[in-house]
Amino acid sequence: MNTSLDIAVVGATGSVGETLVQILEELAFPVGTLHLLASMESAGSSVMFAGKKLKVREVDSFDFAQVKLAFFATSPAVSRSFADKAQQAGCSVIDLSGGLDDALAVVPEANAQRLAELPLPARITSPSCAAVALAVALAPLKDQLDIQCVQVMAALAVSAQGREAVNELARQTAELLNARPLEPRFFDRQVAFNVLAQVGAVDEDGHTALERRLVSELRVLLNLPELKIAVSCIQVPVFFGDSFSVSVQSSAPVDLTQVNHALEQAESIETVENDDYPTPVGDAVGQDVVYVGRVRHGIDEPQQLNLWLTTDNLRKGAALNAVQVAQLLIKHMV
Repeated sequence: MNTSLDIAVVGATGSVGETLVQILEELAFPVGTLHLLASMESAGSSVMFAGKKLKVREVDSFDFAQVKLAFFATSPAVSRSFADKAQQAGCSVIDLSGGLDDALAVVPEANAQRLAELPLPARITSPSCAAVALAVALAPLKDQLDIQCVQVMAALAVSAQGREAVNELARQTAELLNARPLEPRFFDRQVAFNVLAQVGAVDEDGHTALERRLVSELRVLLNLPELKIAVSCIQVPVFFGDSFSVSVQSSAPVDLTQVNHALEQAESIETVENDDYPTPVGDAVGQDVVYVGRVRHGIDEPQQLNLWLTTDNLRKGAALNAVQVAQLLIKHMV
C-alpha cells in the first residue's frame, strides 16, 4: 500500500507506547507524519522512529484533526478524556487501555470480520494482553470442539502494569539478594521471589477488574456470549511474558489429533511437542506469536482439553495486536 496515513500515538513514552512505535517501524506501516503525545510530565522527551528522534508533545493541546488514526497506549482515564475529541475530529481510535466500554474488541486472528461492520471514524479496543493470547489460541478450536466452559489461570508479568512495576521488581530483587531490608512501594507486599494471588483490588464478589474484563472480552472475541469462563489472574515475579494454564471442557470427547492439527495450521501460533514446553524466557519474549504446549486430555476426562500458553505481553499481547488491527482498518479508510 502506497497511501500513507498521519498517525498519533498517545502514551508514546510508556512501555506499550514505545513498543508500538517500534512495531510500526518494523512492519513498515504506511506512516505519513507520526505525532507522539503524552502527559505534560513526559512532553519534551524524544522517541526514535525510522532513524530520527521525534519530540513528544502534550496531548492536551493536540488537534486530532491533523491525523486519521490515533493509538491510545495510556491510562483508561486519558483514553476516556480524549477519544471522543479525536473521533469528533474525524480520527479513528484504537484504544489499548480498556477504558472505552463502547468500543469493539478486536483480535484479527479471532474476529477480524467485525471491522467491516464499523462506521468511520472507528472506535476499537485492542483487548487486554491476556484476552489476546487466549483468543488467538482458542479461536482455531471453535470448529473442533463444542466448548462448554473455559478455566484459566493467568500468570502475568509485572510489565503489564508499566515501567514502574518493572523497576519495583528489579529493586526488590536487588534488595533481597544483597540481604537488605525490603520496603514494598509499587506493590503492597513483596513480589520478588513470590507469587501474588491477585492483580489489582477485588470487588465484593472477590473478582478483580482485570478478571471481569478478561471474561467479557473473551466472550466477544469468540462470539460466544454465554460461554462460562472461570479465571484467576495472579502476579508472578517475571519482567516480561505472560503464561496461562487453560482447561477447555467440551460436550464430547476431544480428538487430540484434530486439535493439534488446528493449532499447527492457525495463524500466530507456534506449537511445541509434548516432550517439551515453552516458557517466556527463551521462547516467547521478543516474538510475535502465542506458544502452545502441553496439549492433553484431562486425567480422567476425555471431554477436557488442557493447554499451556505463553506469549510476549507487550508485543503480541498489546502493541502488535493494535498495529495488526490498524493494518486491517486502513483498508476501509483509503
